[in-house]
Amino acid sequence: MDLGDWGGYTLGMKTAVSLPDDVFTSADKLAKRLKISRSQLYGRALGEYVARHAPDSVTEALDRVCAELEGREEKEFAAAASRRILEQTEW
Repeated sequence: MDLGDWGGYTLGMKTAVSLPDDVFTSADKLAKRLKISRSQLYGRALGEYVARHAPDSVTEALDRVCAELEGREEKEFAAAASRRILEQTEW
């Protein structure tokens, strides 16, 4: 869920939560520094937390990394071997 254009708390479910005072104070300061509402900050934070802990998204992220790295070592080895052969070849 992209909350980047979220206009405020009226977009989604309104809920009440209890937070430790120090967490509330830190979150309030961060929201002011980022120039967003506390609701936006909490929504973004919870969205990131849920995404990080979703088993499928972790697997998908690892699959993307593996796909990017796949074959890279073989290509690097082949390039290095070709370079050595060409350097030793008399032209």
